[in-house]
Amino acid sequence: MLKLILIRHGETQGNKLKRYIGKRTDEPLCPEAGNMLAQLAYPEVQAVYASPMIRCTQTAGILFPGKKLNIIDELAECDFGEFENKNYQELAGNANYQKWIDSNGMLPFPGGESREAFQARSVKIFEDLEQFWKSNGYQKQIAALVVHGGTIMSILEKVGIPNRSYYDFQAGNGEGYRLEGENGSYRYEKIHYTQ
Repeated sequence: MLKLILIRHGETQGNKLKRYIGKRTDEPLCPEAGNMLAQLAYPEVQAVYASPMIRCTQTAGILFPGKKLNIIDELAECDFGEFENKNYQELAGNANYQKWIDSNGMLPFPGGESREAFQARSVKIFEDLEQFWKSNGYQKQIAALVVHGGTIMSILEKVGIPNRSYYDFQAGNGEGYRLEGENGSYRYEKIHYTQ
Protein backbone atom coordinates (compact mmCIF):
# COMPACT_ATOMS: atom_id res chain seq x y z
CA MET A 1 0.00 0.00 0.00
CA LEU A 2 1.22 3.46 -0.88
CA LYS A 3 0.86 6.33 1.60
CA LEU A 4 0.67 9.84 0.22
CA ILE A 5 -0.19 13.35 1.31
CA LEU A 6 -1.65 15.86 -1.16
CA ILE A 7 -1.22 19.42 0.11
CA ARG A 8 -2.53 22.65 -1.39
CA HIS A 9 -0.01 25.51 -1.38
CA GLY A 10 -0.23 28.38 1.09
CA GLU A 11 -2.19 31.55 0.42
CA THR A 12 -1.12 34.14 -2.16
CA GLN A 13 -2.35 37.69 -2.70
CA GLY A 14 -4.42 36.46 -5.64
CA ASN A 15 -6.04 33.81 -3.43
CA LYS A 16 -6.96 36.51 -0.92
CA LEU A 17 -8.68 38.47 -3.68
CA LYS A 18 -10.49 35.32 -4.94
CA ARG A 19 -8.74 35.54 -8.31
CA TYR A 20 -8.24 32.70 -10.77
CA ILE A 21 -4.53 32.14 -10.17
CA GLY A 22 -3.36 29.47 -12.58
CA LYS A 23 -0.42 28.45 -14.66
CA ARG A 24 0.29 31.94 -16.03
CA THR A 25 0.58 33.79 -12.72
CA ASP A 26 3.61 32.69 -10.74
CA GLU A 27 3.10 34.68 -7.58
CA PRO A 28 4.75 34.01 -4.22
CA LEU A 29 3.11 33.30 -0.90
CA CYS A 30 1.83 36.18 1.22
CA PRO A 31 4.18 36.92 4.15
CA GLU A 32 1.50 35.83 6.62
CA ALA A 33 1.06 32.55 4.73
CA GLY A 34 4.65 31.61 5.46
CA ASN A 35 4.06 32.23 9.15
CA MET A 36 0.86 30.15 9.11
CA LEU A 37 2.50 27.26 7.26
CA ALA A 38 5.42 27.26 9.70
CA GLN A 39 2.90 26.50 12.48
CA LEU A 40 1.62 23.35 10.75
CA ALA A 41 2.92 19.96 11.80
CA TYR A 42 2.78 17.57 8.86
CA PRO A 43 4.26 14.10 9.43
CA GLU A 44 7.76 13.20 8.38
CA VAL A 45 7.90 12.19 4.72
CA GLN A 46 10.58 10.47 2.70
CA ALA A 47 9.96 12.21 -0.63
CA VAL A 48 8.54 15.60 -1.64
CA TYR A 49 7.15 16.44 -5.09
CA ALA A 50 5.84 19.83 -6.15
CA SER A 51 4.41 21.89 -8.94
CA PRO A 52 7.01 24.25 -10.43
CA MET A 53 4.96 27.30 -9.37
CA ILE A 54 6.73 29.38 -6.72
CA ARG A 55 3.77 29.20 -4.34
CA CYS A 56 4.18 25.42 -4.26
CA THR A 57 7.97 25.33 -3.99
CA GLN A 58 7.87 27.90 -1.17
CA THR A 59 5.19 25.90 0.66
CA ALA A 60 7.19 22.67 0.29
CA GLY A 61 10.32 24.39 1.62
CA ILE A 62 8.47 25.63 4.70
CA LEU A 63 6.62 22.38 5.45
CA PHE A 64 9.52 20.04 4.70
CA PRO A 65 12.78 21.97 5.27
CA GLY A 66 15.92 20.23 4.17
CA LYS A 67 14.09 17.68 2.01
CA LYS A 68 15.06 17.31 -1.63
CA LEU A 69 12.33 18.86 -3.75
CA ASN A 70 11.33 16.97 -6.90
CA ILE A 71 9.71 19.50 -9.24
CA ILE A 72 7.29 18.12 -11.83
CA ASP A 73 6.03 20.47 -14.54
CA GLU A 74 2.86 18.45 -15.16
CA LEU A 75 1.67 19.21 -11.60
CA ALA A 76 1.22 22.91 -12.47
CA GLU A 77 -2.21 24.51 -12.04
CA CYS A 78 -4.74 24.83 -14.85
CA ASP A 79 -4.29 27.53 -17.49
CA PHE A 80 -7.30 29.80 -16.88
CA GLY A 81 -6.82 31.67 -20.16
CA GLU A 82 -8.58 35.05 -20.30
CA PHE A 83 -9.90 34.59 -16.73
CA GLU A 84 -6.35 34.42 -15.35
CA ASN A 85 -5.65 36.78 -12.42
CA LYS A 86 -9.25 38.06 -12.38
CA ASN A 87 -12.04 37.40 -9.91
CA TYR A 88 -15.76 36.93 -10.46
CA GLN A 89 -16.46 40.64 -9.83
CA GLU A 90 -13.98 41.67 -12.52
CA LEU A 91 -15.48 39.11 -14.89
CA ALA A 92 -19.10 40.16 -14.31
CA GLY A 93 -20.61 41.08 -17.65
CA ASN A 94 -18.04 39.02 -19.59
CA ALA A 95 -20.07 36.86 -21.99
CA ASN A 96 -17.43 34.11 -22.06
CA TYR A 97 -17.41 33.96 -18.28
CA GLN A 98 -21.19 33.68 -18.12
CA LYS A 99 -21.11 30.82 -20.66
CA TRP A 100 -18.46 29.08 -18.56
CA ILE A 101 -20.52 29.54 -15.37
CA ASP A 102 -23.67 28.28 -17.12
CA SER A 103 -21.75 25.12 -18.16
CA ASN A 104 -20.91 24.36 -14.49
CA GLY A 105 -17.25 24.91 -15.35
CA MET A 106 -17.22 22.27 -18.08
CA LEU A 107 -16.45 24.55 -21.04
CA PRO A 108 -12.75 25.15 -21.75
CA PHE A 109 -11.31 28.36 -20.34
CA PRO A 110 -11.22 30.78 -23.31
CA GLY A 111 -7.61 30.84 -24.47
CA GLY A 112 -6.66 28.30 -21.78
CA GLU A 113 -7.14 24.65 -20.86
CA SER A 114 -10.33 22.67 -20.62
CA ARG A 115 -11.06 21.03 -17.29
CA GLU A 116 -10.95 17.70 -19.10
CA ALA A 117 -7.42 18.34 -20.44
CA PHE A 118 -6.22 19.64 -17.06
CA GLN A 119 -7.64 16.62 -15.24
CA ALA A 120 -6.13 14.22 -17.78
CA ARG A 121 -2.69 15.88 -17.29
CA SER A 122 -2.97 15.73 -13.48
CA VAL A 123 -4.16 12.12 -13.39
CA LYS A 124 -1.57 10.94 -15.93
CA ILE A 125 1.36 12.28 -13.92
CA PHE A 126 -0.14 10.83 -10.73
CA GLU A 127 -0.38 7.41 -12.42
CA ASP A 128 3.22 7.75 -13.64
CA LEU A 129 4.37 8.61 -10.12
CA GLU A 130 2.39 5.72 -8.69
CA GLN A 131 4.24 3.30 -11.00
CA PHE A 132 7.58 4.88 -10.06
CA TRP A 133 6.82 4.60 -6.32
CA LYS A 134 5.73 0.97 -6.62
CA SER A 135 8.77 -0.05 -8.64
CA ASN A 136 11.14 1.75 -6.24
CA GLY A 137 9.86 0.32 -2.95
CA TYR A 138 7.89 3.30 -1.66
CA GLN A 139 5.33 1.02 0.04
CA LYS A 140 7.03 1.64 3.39
CA GLN A 141 7.49 5.37 2.89
CA ILE A 142 5.29 8.46 2.79
CA ALA A 143 5.49 10.88 -0.14
CA ALA A 144 4.06 14.41 -0.19
CA LEU A 145 2.80 16.27 -3.25
CA VAL A 146 2.60 20.05 -2.78
CA VAL A 147 0.30 21.20 -5.52
CA HIS A 148 -2.81 23.23 -6.36
CA GLY A 149 -6.43 22.88 -5.36
CA GLY A 150 -7.43 21.90 -8.88
CA THR A 151 -4.70 19.27 -9.04
CA ILE A 152 -5.94 17.69 -5.82
CA MET A 153 -9.55 17.74 -7.03
CA SER A 154 -8.57 16.17 -10.37
CA ILE A 155 -6.59 13.34 -8.80
CA LEU A 156 -9.11 12.50 -6.10
CA GLU A 157 -12.10 12.54 -8.43
CA LYS A 158 -10.31 9.79 -10.39
CA VAL A 159 -8.71 7.67 -7.64
CA GLY A 160 -10.58 8.53 -4.43
CA ILE A 161 -12.63 5.89 -2.59
CA PRO A 162 -15.47 6.55 -1.91
CA ASN A 163 -16.08 8.26 -5.24
CA ARG A 164 -17.14 11.88 -5.14
CA SER A 165 -17.28 14.70 -7.66
CA TYR A 166 -14.52 17.18 -8.54
CA TYR A 167 -15.71 20.09 -6.38
CA ASP A 168 -16.27 17.87 -3.34
CA PHE A 169 -12.48 17.67 -2.93
CA GLN A 170 -11.78 21.37 -2.38
CA ALA A 171 -9.03 22.11 0.13
CA GLY A 172 -8.07 25.37 1.78
CA ASN A 173 -4.58 26.79 1.57
CA GLY A 174 -2.17 24.59 3.53
CA GLU A 175 -4.77 21.82 3.77
CA GLY A 176 -5.02 18.58 1.90
CA TYR A 177 -5.70 14.87 2.01
CA ARG A 178 -3.98 11.78 3.31
CA LEU A 179 -4.24 8.83 0.87
CA GLU A 180 -3.58 5.15 1.29
CA GLY A 181 -3.99 2.57 -1.46
CA GLU A 182 -2.63 1.46 -4.81
CA ASN A 183 -3.57 0.62 -8.39
CA GLY A 184 -5.66 3.77 -8.84
CA SER A 185 -7.84 3.24 -5.72
CA TYR A 186 -7.11 5.33 -2.64
CA ARG A 187 -8.97 5.77 0.60
CA TYR A 188 -8.65 9.41 1.62
CA GLU A 189 -9.02 11.57 4.68
CA LYS A 190 -9.11 15.37 4.68
CA ILE A 191 -6.35 16.80 6.84
CA HIS A 192 -5.34 20.10 8.36
CA TYR A 193 -2.37 19.76 10.66
CA THR A 194 -1.77 22.17 13.50
CA GLN A 195 0.71 22.07 16.33
